[in-house]
Amino acid sequence: MRKCCIGDICESVSDTYRGNANQVVLINTSDVLDGRVLNHTYVKNEGLKGQFKKTFAKNDILYSEIRPANKRFAFVDFCNTGDYIASTKLMVIRSKTHMVRPRFLFAILKSQGLIDELQTLAETRSGTFPQITFSGELASKEIFLPELEYQDKIVSVLDSIEGRISTNALINDNLLEQAQTLFKSWFVDFEPFDEQYCITPAGTKAPPSLLMSRIADIPHILETGRRPKGGAVTEGIPSVGAENVKEIGSVNFASTKYIPKDFAASLKSGEVHGYELMLYKDGGKPGTFIPHFSMFGEGFPFDKFYINEHVFKLDFFVPGYNEFAYFYLQTDYPYHWLANNGGKAAVPGINQQDVNSIWIFTPENSKVQEFCAWVRPLFRTILTNCAQNVKLSKLRDELLPRLMSGELDVSDIKAEL
Repeated sequence: MRKCCIGDICESVSDTYRGNANQVVLINTSDVLDGRVLNHTYVKNEGLKGQFKKTFAKNDILYSEIRPANKRFAFVDFCNTGDYIASTKLMVIRSKTHMVRPRFLFAILKSQGLIDELQTLAETRSGTFPQITFSGELASKEIFLPELEYQDKIVSVLDSIEGRISTNALINDNLLEQAQTLFKSWFVDFEPFDEQYCITPAGTKAPPSLLMSRIADIPHILETGRRPKGGAVTEGIPSVGAENVKEIGSVNFASTKYIPKDFAASLKSGEVHGYELMLYKDGGKPGTFIPHFSMFGEGFPFDKFYINEHVFKLDFFVPGYNEFAYFYLQTDYPYHWLANNGGKAAVPGINQQDVNSIWIFTPENSKVQEFCAWVRPLFRTILTNCAQNVKLSKLRDELLPRLMSGELDVSDIKAEL
């Protein structure tokens, strides 16, 4: 095992896309997250924004230059990359394979210790966003590099953990797709209803037996957090905002801000325990908010969180109705409604009055009740898998430095897994 710099074992590649395919896949920083490329959708290869220039290949690593703690990075594990174009805000990092295995390099680059260091460096730079560069911050970081054979053993251990995480994620994707399909069938296409549609109070068409009311008229809690005096501190209770929770049950603890304990003790709103909806209230125009689910408590590092001033917590009192609202708020209607009737906030986005004005199918509808009863245990499974993945990710991050240093024997860890 020898000490070297990250720049000694890999390079930042800036090969420009020169293809002429009719359709391409554009990969921005938002299209990669914690190891995965999220977007594989083809678009017309015309009028592309100037930022989309870079090509990449299998076994390359896509690594965002902006806010390292947000974990916007991915390992390219697929071959058909010829029609993919990456943003210039993503570093394309390629390993020198005679020195380091690509998967081992990726394990280093996604290790929590390195991310924390890079985030600290990024925040010291001047500019709009906390940012890093390959030559400026990443290449000079020193690491201990074991021999290739030992790298393979470490990767096999980490891959066994990643395999479990991926399996849970695939199960969740399947369950979520089932729920989305059923919701669309019942409450968008109205397939179970043999009725002639009528115009609803919201101005949309729906079966007359499906009653609607404004969110304001359904018992619920709609709260937002507040900015603590004195700013964030390094100890206390975590505060979660739009930058932390990106999908169901997914919490990026690395970028979590903390609020003082004395402030949290006096805070009456914004507390999150679990199964609440979180609405991002900031945006360039009304209707750009995205609903997300929170799941905290058992299985997570902290018992509770406090949301910050950029997020609404929406919680109905009917079991399963939060889940129903999660899908409903992603249909076209709320976006159109807010675009035409919302936008009263002092800054671009939505306010409480906007949310309360939205028309929604009420919990009294029998089909809504049936959906709530069906979807509640499904979401419980999804969130349980999310909690397990948090534990597995923590285990993975704790194992890597101990395996690299030789503190733990690879064969013993493999046997336990």
